Amino acid sequence: MPRPVVIAPYDPDWPRLYEAESGLIGGAVGGIIRSLEHVGSTSVPGLCAKPIVDMIAGVDGPDDAERCRALLLPLGYDDASPGDNPDWYYCLGKAPHSPGFHLHLVKEGSRFHQKHILFRDWLRAHPADAEAYKELKISLSEKYRNDRVAYTDAKTVFIEGIVERAKR
Repeated sequence: MPRPVVIAPYDPDWPRLYEAESGLIGGAVGGIIRSLEHVGSTSVPGLCAKPIVDMIAGVDGPDDAERCRALLLPLGYDDASPGDNPDWYYCLGKAPHSPGFHLHLVKEGSRFHQKHILFRDWLRAHPADAEAYKELKISLSEKYRNDRVAYTDAKTVFIEGIVERAKR
């Protein structure tokens, strides 16, 4: 049975956990990754989130993503899912830690990569939009408690709207 969608209050420890994990990742993959960023709701101060620290790592291409994937297996990362577009190679998960970690291996500088950074940066700079996103997440987590795909899909219009505003 899939895990239910559970939204936790903001934890001020999430940035420290990201820093520690990014150090482990950097030590394991060396210079293969070109950038590593804390993204997702755990990267926005004050925003509630599923207790999963999302990270996005930019690489030059699928061969580098595959090398990273293999080097991260000993750290406890496994294949959560292969990418579903040409710029997203893997989402690797590390669990059962709480919080968990998701590492997205993507094409450096791609639209997929930029979208995550733009969204994070906008929410950090615009507290009213972060609050609106928080309320949306809470209501959707109640509506789609047992359907993570529907929960994620239902946030898309809001996210895309913010990304478009951020691009301007």
